[in-house]
Amino acid sequence: MSEQTNISPPPSDTAEAGPMRLVATLGLAGFFAGLLLVTGFVFTQPLIWANKAEALRVAVYQVLQGCASYEQLVWDGKQLSIEPGPDGGLAPVYLGRNAEGQVIGYAVVTEEPGFQDIIRAIYGYDPVSDQIIDMEILESKETPGLGDKIFKDDAFRGNFTALAVQPEIVSVKKGEKTQPNEVEAITGATISSKAVTRLLQKGMEAWRQPILDLNAQGGATGENTKTQ
Repeated sequence: MSEQTNISPPPSDTAEAGPMRLVATLGLAGFFAGLLLVTGFVFTQPLIWANKAEALRVAVYQVLQGCASYEQLVWDGKQLSIEPGPDGGLAPVYLGRNAEGQVIGYAVVTEEPGFQDIIRAIYGYDPVSDQIIDMEILESKETPGLGDKIFKDDAFRGNFTALAVQPEIVSVKKGEKTQPNEVEAITGATISSKAVTRLLQKGMEAWRQPILDLNAQGGATGENTKTQ
């Protein structure tokens, strides 16, 4: 009776190349996916910034009724001005003028964490009456139907037509407002409401005195960064 000998076949090149081919395929797929993301970012980012700039421009006119032109102010660490200095940088403050060139108020951009994400807003401030005269939400991702009422609810928006900023801006429950510096919160969206109150207070703490100092000098003069 003859013996049978089992001879194993030599390792297949295909079997060895399988894992390597998979790794290479995944690597190429990842590379092209990343390339598409970067390309999309490069081409869409300028458009996004342009849209934000346009939204800001429109908002300045909305929060400063009667504004015919505005100028972004410069902060040198001590005071606001129009003329840029060697150490000055652009401030989130805009000086608004009427058609006759008279200063009618200042628009201030500020932000604060909300319930979902950062809430970014702009408000108009009248240094003569020492009041916030209007407010617009620039960016918000608050909950639809609740938190988004900060820019959809007319009653809430009505808080900001003549809001006193002294002694400080505070949030109260709906129906409990008794003082001109109080903001009535939205029922069911108190976190978002209080975030708006905080961002306004933060903006006034940072820029109220510099604005008052500038206004005491008769407002700013000059043509730098004027926008119509």
